[in-house]
Amino acid sequence: MHDMFLNRSAPLYGRARKLLHIEPMSYGAFCAACRLNPADPDAFSRFSIVGGIPKYWEFVDSKESVVDLAEALFFGFAPYLDQEPVRILRDEGISGLNALSLLEAIGRGAERPSEMAMRLGTAQTNLSRPRQQLLDVSILERILPFGESVRSTKRILYRIRDPALRFWFRVYSPHRSRWNTYETDAKRKLIHEHASTVFEDYCRGLYSDAARYWEADLKFDLVRANPRAEEGHSIVVSEVKWRRLNNIERGRILKELDEK
Repeated sequence: MHDMFLNRSAPLYGRARKLLHIEPMSYGAFCAACRLNPADPDAFSRFSIVGGIPKYWEFVDSKESVVDLAEALFFGFAPYLDQEPVRILRDEGISGLNALSLLEAIGRGAERPSEMAMRLGTAQTNLSRPRQQLLDVSILERILPFGESVRSTKRILYRIRDPALRFWFRVYSPHRSRWNTYETDAKRKLIHEHASTVFEDYCRGLYSDAARYWEADLKFDLVRANPRAEEGHSIVVSEVKWRRLNNIERGRILKELDEK
């Protein structure tokens, strides 16, 4: 659809009268459909693997563990999502290896354009077109620091938007050849680390103006305006953790935030 109606070189470009942007389903809808308790951390871990695409939810079994779900979708015999990125790129009309290689680099931690180019051994200009294609079809997402616009800053990061695709490039691709040699605890740790990135997105999504913020020597997971501020400008700065904290850990994090 994008290639036929929104590509400037297509004969039907400009003919679309209305564009409907369909967002993925929410975490609450996922829990309702799969009969899971939204307050259960394991429920969110499952959501971090399948994301908001209802087709993937068909594989979720509340009686099985999150490791079982990952193996059913990615690591088992003839897994359903084994070729998912290739299929999605083909359906969106994105051809060539540059887009897939770019997603591999971003999935393994290269969030800045300079890091992507260095990982792939090419010039940044060679990645501009595939990166824009991935942005156009909502596979990638551009991240700006809190309070800044794309016109006023060069501090831009990129991430894979869909949790299932992010899992593919962050966990499945780097570990598929060794997955069966890992202990269950090691598998859970990899899933937990992935789920923590999705949980940060979820927390920021609770507020319309929330965003990350970073500079050379510091970063904040969540910054938003303070609606209760009576005078002047005030912001709320938060550290997001995907685990339960004891009093000592909580006190240490609050102290670090205060110093920042």
